[in-house]
Amino acid sequence: MPVVVALALLWRRGNFALTPALACIAFAALMQIAANFINDLYDFRRGADREDRLGPERACAQGWITPRAMMCGIALTIAAACAAGFTAVACGGWPLVALGASCVVFAFLYTTLLSYIGLGDVLVWVFFGFVPVAGTCLAVSGTIPPEAWWVGAGCGLAVGPLLVVNNFRDCEQDRLSGKRTLIVAFGARFGLVFYVLQGFSAAICAGIALGWALGLPLFGIYCAMHLSAARSMWRIRRGRALNRVLGATSLNIMLYGLLFSAAWLLE
Repeated sequence: MPVVVALALLWRRGNFALTPALACIAFAALMQIAANFINDLYDFRRGADREDRLGPERACAQGWITPRAMMCGIALTIAAACAAGFTAVACGGWPLVALGASCVVFAFLYTTLLSYIGLGDVLVWVFFGFVPVAGTCLAVSGTIPPEAWWVGAGCGLAVGPLLVVNNFRDCEQDRLSGKRTLIVAFGARFGLVFYVLQGFSAAICAGIALGWALGLPLFGIYCAMHLSAARSMWRIRRGRALNRVLGATSLNIMLYGLLFSAAWLLE
């Protein structure tokens, strides 16, 4: 979503180029897959450590693939992401190498350390907002437009509620495993307020980037959908039924990106 919104901004400014744009989309998608693989592998290993009485063979039999296969998958996916990223270096220069390397490093740090000490939400804001938007602008046009910082802030805030719902659902399990998310630290009511405020703040960032005359009517639709998902989260409170709120939040993220992109393209 943040990559697509950034590309729409560049199209509006007349700085769009197809090859680096496709490279940015491929890099973002592959790094997201790699991050999920890393998260699955680390969660499996933590679970195996807590229940080592099962033994490694029995523990592995509970999954569809082995840890070794998952490690191969992580290596291949990151290699493919880096290959896609290097095609954009010609335009954006060597700062993109540092930016790409930070994506790889923090994909590991998020799962192994930072999400356990309450910093996961900060990383989402940075790596689903500022990094993909600024990186896409650099890769495609070689510059970062002033609006890109508001775009990045808004995109990161729009994606953030997805992590909030996930942590809201897994709060008890996280508390038992020693994973101190913000929901574990401050409680469910904080989680609801945090969820709502991130979405509304994302709409404000979009209004600043687009101009209020265009931004407010468009993102009023998004805010209404966001508030509806928040009500559902508070009504359901716990259990697998919260997966429906994860789905609704994902759709709202897509809606935010579509509205933002349409506003740039049709302005």
